[in-house]
Amino acid sequence: MNLTYIEHIGIAVSDLEKAIAFYEQTFGLKCYKIEEVKDQKVRTAFFKIDKTKIELLEPTDPEGPVGKFIEKRGEGIHHIAFAVDNLEEQLSVAEDKGIPLIDKIPRKGAEGMKIAFLHPKSTFGVLTELCEPDSDAQTT
Repeated sequence: MNLTYIEHIGIAVSDLEKAIAFYEQTFGLKCYKIEEVKDQKVRTAFFKIDKTKIELLEPTDPEGPVGKFIEKRGEGIHHIAFAVDNLEEQLSVAEDKGIPLIDKIPRKGAEGMKIAFLHPKSTFGVLTELCEPDSDAQTT
């Protein structure tokens, strides 16, 4: 597998506005984008530190993946995302190595990214996302 850098760290929060205020006031970061990803049932907020981002994830539905995560584990680190080139090929490499995939086919993520998740049972309990910019997506 060829990881190029840590793209972002996803943090599950119950109150997006409160969490944004904390990151801005405490760390001096600036939220540069808020976006809803309807099919994942979340609202996201992004901060950038050099090339790495912090992605805050607020559930829009308690039955969605992040809503269930917060119910079961509480707020906190939800996932780590690694940037890759040729996501489809990297998923094939992972599958060939026997790593269970949550997504065998990339799907649309926030910020015009194609994303896919590796199952945390195969990554020492860490939900791991692979992502790359979607050249077909139009970002705003």
